[in-house]
Amino acid sequence: MSRVAAIDCGTNSIRLLVADVEGSTLHELTRQMEIVRLGAGVDRTGELAPEALARTFTALRDYAEQIERLGASRVRMVATSATRDARNRHELVAGVRAILGVDPEVISGNEEAALSFGGAIGDLVGRAGSFDAGSFDAGSFDAGSSAGSVEGAPTGPVATPILLADIGGGSTELVLGDVSGVRAARSVNVGCVRLAERHLHDDPPTGAQAAAIVADVHAALDLAARTVPLTEAATLVGVAGTVTTVAALAADLPEYDPTRIHLSVTTAEQVAQVTDRLLRMTHDQRAALPVMHPGRVDVIAAGALVLRTLVERTGAAAVVASERDILDGIALALAAAPGAPATGPGRAAPPVTAGPSV
Repeated sequence: MSRVAAIDCGTNSIRLLVADVEGSTLHELTRQMEIVRLGAGVDRTGELAPEALARTFTALRDYAEQIERLGASRVRMVATSATRDARNRHELVAGVRAILGVDPEVISGNEEAALSFGGAIGDLVGRAGSFDAGSFDAGSFDAGSSAGSVEGAPTGPVATPILLADIGGGSTELVLGDVSGVRAARSVNVGCVRLAERHLHDDPPTGAQAAAIVADVHAALDLAARTVPLTEAATLVGVAGTVTTVAALAADLPEYDPTRIHLSVTTAEQVAQVTDRLLRMTHDQRAALPVMHPGRVDVIAAGALVLRTLVERTGAAAVVASERDILDGIALALAAAPGAPATGPGRAAPPVTAGPSV
């Protein structure tokens, strides 16, 4: 058994998982998230802002203390879309090295996709409580009912192949695969922070601003479809904060509850209804929603538009939400890496046969 620490540094949030790994099983010790908005302004300036770096380093100092207290023997931190795009990424690397004693890995979009798929796949294909989203009747779901708790919803592994969508702050990773691994993957630069900064300038957003986001997402999906067959999956699975927040809103939960959200099913109709609702709301109204994290208030409408457009484009009847994602994939890959150093980042994920990141 290995005790490892995984850190995922994205455009919007930075997250920590410390876990004991035994084979393909994670025994979670702590899982935390801080919204630091590292990618604020990167789409416009091409650089990480000093204040964004400061927020990130503050969160990392707390994570470093927890890693030491829990006695993790290996540490791996990956940085994704915003850092890939930034000219001054060396400033992040230097700060991370000083705080954690390891260098962050600025991974490609394809590596990000592979890690997300690796983190999510275990709970989807063989563990109790998952859903066969390819066999249920979408018409039997009431749009106001709790996601994943509909009477008669089937249990067991989800139907494969799976199209996994990791909707992040700066990019979205799309992965087609099954229990044997990844078949195709593509990363495209449409994420909730990037698109909100680019287009959402009114409160609530105008119809023209929402339409501009949809146009950007369709263009990105056109590009992704050159590599990933978007309509061949039996099940659409979504990971990360946009998808889990939409699932929580569709379920009308009184508070954010990851145990209720994990492996829940949200129909296409529910996704559309939640998205329309968010687009009609003001900032303060979104902030008052009981499941809404304060750091997502200004970007959730953009993220929901990405999800709705993807659901429509694929023709999926529903999306299965997973709380297991790239963070779990980082931990599993780190523990499995033979000869990895006792400290320092683990080896990168295996390369994915896919087109280049954009």
